[in-house]
Amino acid sequence: MLYHTSCCLVQQKLIGNFEEYFQLGLRAFNEQKYNSATTLFFKAIATLCDLFLLKKSGRVPSSHSDRFRTIEENYPAIYKIIDRDFPFYQDSYTKKMDKESAELLKDDIGKIKEMLEK
Repeated sequence: MLYHTSCCLVQQKLIGNFEEYFQLGLRAFNEQKYNSATTLFFKAIATLCDLFLLKKSGRVPSSHSDRFRTIEENYPAIYKIIDRDFPFYQDSYTKKMDKESAELLKDDIGKIKEMLEK
């Protein structure tokens, strides 16, 4: 019972974090602040991945490396998405991001949410 309770608490925190990142990402996107939108959308994607892993394996990864490795080994459809999206997140620190890049990440959130719901 203790495991289930702590798992539910972690899940609730992840859902709250996802909602915050996604809503702030939408706000930034609508204000044409594409660097912030890109960063926030990728954080939302990473949080969805953590929710997916919690649902499937009962654990949350400890780092980007752990997340990528676990997903690459076990969930290739999700890995294909995050492997393509991670460079946008990295670029958002040093480059000016455009609407199309931010929109791609926003759309990928929907794809991962669909996979999470299955």
